[in-house]
Amino acid sequence: MTQRVELATVIDRLAIDALITEYAVTVDDGDWNAYRQLFVPEGRADYRSAGGIEGGAAEVAAWLAETMRMFPMRQHLVVNRRLEFGALEGDVGDTAHVQADYVNPMRFADGAGDSDVSTEPDFVCGGRYAFSLLRTPDGWRLRAVAVREKWRRGPHHPEKRPLF
Repeated sequence: MTQRVELATVIDRLAIDALITEYAVTVDDGDWNAYRQLFVPEGRADYRSAGGIEGGAAEVAAWLAETMRMFPMRQHLVVNRRLEFGALEGDVGDTAHVQADYVNPMRFADGAGDSDVSTEPDFVCGGRYAFSLLRTPDGWRLRAVAVREKWRRGPHHPEKRPLF
């Protein structure tokens, strides 16, 4: 590999890392317009494993806007990112796939899990994201996001799934 190719790879990795971070921040901040802008026009998200929906980015953003009202306090921690570049039409590096673990502490709006007025999370879940990305003229964008929830801890009994 030449230094030029290695530098381009590092730049792409940093851009993709920034996009994944922006994804988490837009959800935590409830910035649904910014959330939609992270996706290519035909981009999709799948939250079914966590009791949510699957659909186009705009549809999912509208669902999240309504659903996340339950959790005024939320903080995604996205870690252990594994990045793999792919090819589109023979051009190496046009696509990428990221697998990343997450932990997501949240607090119910009504304090459903706790009777005091603490800001401590009363619901925590964790799992793995699968991000599919595409290089566009505007930079890297999400083609698909799939959430694979592995566990949750909170005031709800496990048999009462889905949460949303």
